[in-house]
Amino acid sequence: MKVDGKLSVWRTAEVVAEARHHEKAGYDGLWASESKHDPFLPLVLAAEHTERLEVGTAIAVAFARSPMQLAYTAHDLQTYAGGRFSLGLGSQIKPHIERRFDMPWSRPAARMREYVSALRAIWAAWNEGERLDFRGDFYTHTLMSPFFSPPPAPGGAPRVFVAAVGEAMTRVAGEVADGLLAHGFTTERYLREVTLPTVQAGLATSGRTRDDFSVSHLLLTATGRTEEEMARAIEGTRAQIAFYGSTPAYRGVLELHGWGDLGDELHALSTSRREDKWQAMSGLVDEEVLRTFAVVAEPERVAGEIRRRYGALVDRVSFYTAYESDAEVWEPIVHELREAA
Repeated sequence: MKVDGKLSVWRTAEVVAEARHHEKAGYDGLWASESKHDPFLPLVLAAEHTERLEVGTAIAVAFARSPMQLAYTAHDLQTYAGGRFSLGLGSQIKPHIERRFDMPWSRPAARMREYVSALRAIWAAWNEGERLDFRGDFYTHTLMSPFFSPPPAPGGAPRVFVAAVGEAMTRVAGEVADGLLAHGFTTERYLREVTLPTVQAGLATSGRTRDDFSVSHLLLTATGRTEEEMARAIEGTRAQIAFYGSTPAYRGVLELHGWGDLGDELHALSTSRREDKWQAMSGLVDEEVLRTFAVVAEPERVAGEIRRRYGALVDRVSFYTAYESDAEVWEPIVHELREAA
């Protein structure tokens, strides 16, 4: 099981220091997300100041950019990183694509399938010299002259991961991607009964096997060295579970466990005008729900719990901490997980 870290800083010196720390601490990769900042720019620094650490996006918003635009960015990062870059893509949701990015939205799973295929066609033109002639329902790329063609990237095209929760997007990941980024609001049971069988169906369509594919899980983890630290960790994790549970797009995970009514309650509270709605939502996440969605354990037990619950299901894991924690807490956990690989 590989262990990845999440980039949490954005100033130049801090990015360099965090990348070096993750490499020294034994992490396999460092991933940047697209929320308040561009996810690609800091990875140039992270790659420059490390030697073996993989870098990637988890996630970059695919539909905010054309495939050609993103193909150039990812190809360049693969070059800067010497073949250590992975492109993690997500679809985002309709309001953000249309109202924040002012880009078109329709049939997200079908669009993502075509998007990744377009990327691969563009990269094949640059890396293998193939003629660019991609024609789809959403994207068309048929022009690539030598003046605009970059040299081949070290290691070839970047690996592509697709973030998914629902079955349609999960199948797309199995069909066209190199890996899946499992959402933090994903349980062990959902992975076993829904995600992995759906990935397998997609892989079968593309003529591949599970050995050709990597599943990465952003795992909600609550831990602390003292009672106070543990209490803060649990409080933050409950709040994060409540937030995700209020989102209709993730209702299927709750329904699998018989908690559809909880999703309705959380959604109703999230759209209410109650001043204390976020606290009230956290209060609905009982102990069973908490421990189903998250690994809750003292630091010395975290690695064992992750291996027990997810060791046969995922290939990579990163820690989702919805609270502040000391980086040193995670170093022995990383070593234990990697040593058991």
